[in-house]
Amino acid sequence: MSGRTGRQAVSRSGDRTIGRTTGSGRHDTAVLVRRPTRLLRFLTVAVAAGLVPASTAAQDTVRVLSYNIRHGAGMDGRVDLERTAAVIRALAPDVVLLQEVDSCTARTGGIDQAGALAELAELPHYAFGRFMEYEDGAYGMAILSATPVFEQWNAELPGGTEPRSALAARIRPSPSVPELVVVGIHLYRTETERFEQARRLIDIFGEETAPVLLVGDFNSEPGDAVMRLLGERWTLPPKPSDARLTWPADAPRVEIDHAMYRPEQRIEVLDYRVIDERLASDHRPVLLLVAVR
Repeated sequence: MSGRTGRQAVSRSGDRTIGRTTGSGRHDTAVLVRRPTRLLRFLTVAVAAGLVPASTAAQDTVRVLSYNIRHGAGMDGRVDLERTAAVIRALAPDVVLLQEVDSCTARTGGIDQAGALAELAELPHYAFGRFMEYEDGAYGMAILSATPVFEQWNAELPGGTEPRSALAARIRPSPSVPELVVVGIHLYRTETERFEQARRLIDIFGEETAPVLLVGDFNSEPGDAVMRLLGERWTLPPKPSDARLTWPADAPRVEIDHAMYRPEQRIEVLDYRVIDERLASDHRPVLLLVAVR
């Protein structure tokens, strides 16, 4: 995979390593024994609701959630990680890409939010990728996964108003699903800054041989220059017209949270929509269900 220079350490909370790393460098945390039950429960509901054809439900799928959690602060201004975790748990994801995550900062009581959410949401494999130091801790993104993360890295992106990075993880959600790379992003702030960040994402991940999901808060709407540039390498599936706006959560006006994928011939989108959650954050969650070939 090209563009691996400029990696930063991940799976750290402040200066404390999260979880354990084996001699091979692979992330080694507890195995989630409930995952088959969670997947079966979701597929049963999805088939009944008509979201997934019965013929597809027999295949292994990957359920991906993107959520800008605003460090757990809801539209009521209250920081409540249990509420955030309840939203995640109810959607039964295989992997979650979180934006605006605090790690041991003063404003959120010194809590390792990635670790806390991993435990509360029953997704024990996790990584934190920092953007920057903040209030005696760090601020950045996190990935939560139901299955082990084989490789993870935090790739530096061009900065601007704030430092930015792309938090990536190589996972295999089940033995019959091919390996894939999930990349969490939070592009920021001006269009010029976001365009340069998008260009760097293409440099880093554009030649990856495994399927790549690019997921997060793009701070960009479909059709703008940033999305057109990324669209040269990734596919942006359309959301339903009545479930596409993502911010602000209580009365959304814009569609800035997305999931893109490549290559097109190896990914089949089965469900892609915004979840009508109006309180737990200032963004609404975005759910993507795919079959990977």
